[in-house]
Amino acid sequence: MPVDPITVSVVQHRLFAIVEEMGEAMLRTSYSQILNSSRDFSTALADPRGRLIAQAEHVPIHVGALPFAVRAIQEAFEGAIRPGDVFLLNDPYRGGNHLPDLTAFVPVFAEGKHLFWAINRAHQSDIGGSTHGAYNPAATEIWQEGIRIPPLRLYDGGRLREDVLELLALNVRHPRDFKGDLAAMIGSARVGARRLEALLAELGTTRALEAIEAVLDGAERRVRAILASWPDGSWYGEAVLDDDGHGRENVTIRARVSKRGSDLEVDLGDSDPECEGFVNSSLANTYSACVVALAYLVDPDIPKNDGAFRPLSVKTREGTVVHPREGRPVTLCTNHCGQEIIEAIVKALAPVCPERAMAGWGRRFRVALRGIDPRTRRPFLWHLFQARPGGGASAAGDGWPAAGEWQAAGGIKFGSLEVQEVRFPLFFLRHELRPDSGGDGEHRGGPGAILEMRVEVEEPAVANTAGDGIRHGACGILGGRDGAPHDYRLRAPDGTERILKTKEVGIRVEPGAVLVARSGGGGGWGDPARRSARARARDRAEGYTSDGGETEP
Repeated sequence: MPVDPITVSVVQHRLFAIVEEMGEAMLRTSYSQILNSSRDFSTALADPRGRLIAQAEHVPIHVGALPFAVRAIQEAFEGAIRPGDVFLLNDPYRGGNHLPDLTAFVPVFAEGKHLFWAINRAHQSDIGGSTHGAYNPAATEIWQEGIRIPPLRLYDGGRLREDVLELLALNVRHPRDFKGDLAAMIGSARVGARRLEALLAELGTTRALEAIEAVLDGAERRVRAILASWPDGSWYGEAVLDDDGHGRENVTIRARVSKRGSDLEVDLGDSDPECEGFVNSSLANTYSACVVALAYLVDPDIPKNDGAFRPLSVKTREGTVVHPREGRPVTLCTNHCGQEIIEAIVKALAPVCPERAMAGWGRRFRVALRGIDPRTRRPFLWHLFQARPGGGASAAGDGWPAAGEWQAAGGIKFGSLEVQEVRFPLFFLRHELRPDSGGDGEHRGGPGAILEMRVEVEEPAVANTAGDGIRHGACGILGGRDGAPHDYRLRAPDGTERILKTKEVGIRVEPGAVLVARSGGGGGWGDPARRSARARARDRAEGYTSDGGETEP
């Protein structure tokens, strides 16, 4: 007899509860600000074939790449996976998104069989390489970006391989935090493994597996029903990056999206050639970006698992920016060109499903600051997550203010300013919404933010930047206008200002210097002429706009 629908529903919700609990464990035990404050990690369950069983609502771009990573681990250790093992991987050419995203895998067994993986993928504060903070805009090859970890066994039958751990920790700039974060990742994955083992024991392995298959099949049916309601055809969209950091401007992603019946094909083969800089997207990350785009166009309550993504196929061409040859630098790819892949697909499909399509979200502009904290005389490494850009508008309404980038859709947070000031030698002078930054439209893009932050060191610090969006703002769709681009500056103690580029290394930060960030807004949705007078009056009253809704030039 097939498993009953009530059991299927219970299992679906239990799986989601497991990955959510894994996330809570990670949040409460990790060391680094980038994890315990900004939440730049994801948790998931998968089977040995790489099929995604469940994921938590953390950072979408992480999870779509996990099937590639699971298959790489399986291939490397097939027949030698035992209870108590823990495996690691970060290599973008073997299933990682980019080098900072380290992944921990814990096998789940029942009745002596390896049935699942509990997985945690987390962005490390530093991963080595020739510059601090895990992003190197000057890199022209992946070996300059950090330590590459192929499929690697860290625990062997429950025994830690301490020499391997020391090798990894020796290659990063903050080994104490790295070890703490890695322990948190493994602990989080072990929580997931225990909870899943309990579920299998409670229902019985056979019944539980049947229910999980039904969960996957149900997600597939629901996605296919949505796709089948769209007309068959082929549509084109493109998105443009400012530059690659090495003098090449207007790097273009081109998506040809075809739909037949309930199958969707995304062809990215005409995208620009691979770049010298780190905006190339690893193949796993490219597939993940396509998965994210599809997830944004279907009902939000559909489980985002292997079944939901079965209707999607992706075509690429090696040697392009979305499928670089092995060895090319890729570290910025989770943001750019990952976000531009999403943008190109959504723009292509917006006329087909206007009620589902979002306008573009603001682009990433990361700053990594390294120096000596005068209060403790210890080195610190701080990543800017404040001054988030605005979210894109949609048929449902205006975009969210200062919500972040499209590839995370609000999953990454900026955390408490007061906690930042306690942990780092920083003082926040100003942190508020940026008027007139959201793109105008029937529904307005969410505004970005304005930040002024003083660096309270006694000796010069050094900063790197990594991002995009000072020339191209978030895209408007269906007649909506683009959001304002970024404007980031470094104000010296004497009052002079230096405009920051999105891809720089070795920026000298004098004691008392002030970072002035004006982040971009989200894109608008629909014809601005259709925005009501009442909505415009509310925009002015709440400070989102100053003159009726016109986006800043």
